[in-house]
Amino acid sequence: MDRWKFYAITHADHVFLNPTSPARLEELIGLLDLPPEPRVLDIGCGTGELLVRLAEAHGASRSSGTGASGGSGSGAGFRGVGVDTSPPFLARARESVARRAPRAVIELHEMDGADYEAEAGAFDLACCLGASWVFAGHRGTLQALSRAVRPGGLVLVGEPFWRTEPPAEYLAWSGMTRDDFASHAENVAIGESEGLVALLAWVSSDEDWDRYETLQWRAAARYAAANPDDPDVHDLLERVAHARHEYLAWGRVTMGWALYLFGRPADVQPA
Repeated sequence: MDRWKFYAITHADHVFLNPTSPARLEELIGLLDLPPEPRVLDIGCGTGELLVRLAEAHGASRSSGTGASGGSGSGAGFRGVGVDTSPPFLARARESVARRAPRAVIELHEMDGADYEAEAGAFDLACCLGASWVFAGHRGTLQALSRAVRPGGLVLVGEPFWRTEPPAEYLAWSGMTRDDFASHAENVAIGESEGLVALLAWVSSDEDWDRYETLQWRAAARYAAANPDDPDVHDLLERVAHARHEYLAWGRVTMGWALYLFGRPADVQPA
């Protein structure tokens, strides 16, 4: 089964393609110290929901108004760049931009995020929520994003972490390795070791995880019922059943998820 078809089906009902609640991300957007007309990069942007909400907060929707992050409301100066490899998700992103943020300038690129050559220091905020594999892990992601933001800019990542030591059975079933992720404290420390300032580290709740995982079960079941003649249905349901067992048997108590916000220190001027 085509991987992007699988994810498009299983994530059809998701607002965000990770275990972050809309309320949590809205609160975070309101806390971001961004200029009135920010430039934002989102690697692994998925359906573009983060970019669209940031654009809305800065007055780029059809109705003008003061943005939640202190924007002037003109909207014309919001510039966003989203990069993803999923054609179905990018199609949803383009529709959302046209419908909800027509005053914004948002570029959407279908390509590997590692191949996107961001101009050094060009962005006020650089994000990667749940796609650190693009840069071979959490540290590589922070390094890439920090190069893309200006001195004094912000780096936002969403990253899994081990809540407890993963059992060997879990790793064997999932195909993961112990070194794929770090602990919550280590995720913060990695950012600090790269010269970033830790600003926020928000862990998703069990309910957030349950929403993210079980909405996939529901979406797959609904698709299968509505498309019984699709030759991919059997594979779809098998993969969802595999993931369901993985989550219920081990994942729910072993793996966590958090949003990590870091600041890039402003350049120190010579005395």
